[in-house]
Amino acid sequence: MVLRRMWHIFAATLRETRTMKTPLGLILLMLLALRARSFGQDFVLPLYDPSALPPGSAAVQERVEKTDITRISNVRNPNIAVYLPSKRLATGQAIVICPGGGYQILAYDLEGTDIARYLNSIGVAAIVLKYRLPVSCGCPEPWHAPLDDARRAMRLVRHNAGTWNINPGEVGVMGFSAGGHLASTLGTHFDGGIRDDRDPVERESCRPDFMILMYPVISFVDPSSHAGSREALLGKNPEASLLTSFSSELQVHADTPPAFLVHASDDKTVPVRNSLLMYEALHSKGISAEMHILTEGGHGFGLGLGNPHVNSWTENLRLWLRALTHAG
Repeated sequence: MVLRRMWHIFAATLRETRTMKTPLGLILLMLLALRARSFGQDFVLPLYDPSALPPGSAAVQERVEKTDITRISNVRNPNIAVYLPSKRLATGQAIVICPGGGYQILAYDLEGTDIARYLNSIGVAAIVLKYRLPVSCGCPEPWHAPLDDARRAMRLVRHNAGTWNINPGEVGVMGFSAGGHLASTLGTHFDGGIRDDRDPVERESCRPDFMILMYPVISFVDPSSHAGSREALLGKNPEASLLTSFSSELQVHADTPPAFLVHASDDKTVPVRNSLLMYEALHSKGISAEMHILTEGGHGFGLGLGNPHVNSWTENLRLWLRALTHAG
């Protein structure tokens, strides 16, 4: 079993590194860094050529702080951590997870790896995205970096769908807080792939088939906007066009995917109005959306394991995902 899993890891890694023109020595180093377990993370793949910095990025020293949760800042080399369910349980669905953190840090376990393990338990492949943060990427237009990474992650999942036992037509995105903003931005700013690109990964569509938005930041123009996320992404005095472009409720169109939203009415950090705005925008376009407003939970509750009421969103999500599969 372990040997079989390692072979799948090798095959997927070899294919990606070939498209990135990565030296064979780096392939071997990457394989040594992969961790294969019966439960938990299967492997990690870089989004871009690991021998060089991502396009337009500056060299920074990544920081990992482990206290009550794991916080990652100064992301230098973005990647995806892939968690695959057993084939017996697998539904064929996959979800790219965008942890939150106000576009300043990533709450990597609370809103990333913990969520991935839950999704595996219901048969869903989970891909935790470690994306670049605009406050530290050093890019000329830093607001592009998180979205570029999310697009690339979606393409990578579809490119590897056959190897990972995933239906390429059932790949969604999930985000928490500012990660929810990133997920909704991907759901409103996608493309069908760059057909003539030399990199086969870039030829894949980056459109998510569905969105899961957990207490998301949505608007940058509404009074209920989360000022910290807005400033971290766009700077102190952004142009009006940027504010509009990154306000997801204003960018919903006919091809925006269906959504599942969860928010607590007592959220003092990102007001519930953000989710209401997105729900109303989706509904006005005739796009299927399901929203759960909890009376308690505050902000950043993740799985909500300490409170059965808050944790109820996980079962609602399972049923919603199942309905999506049957609808397809």
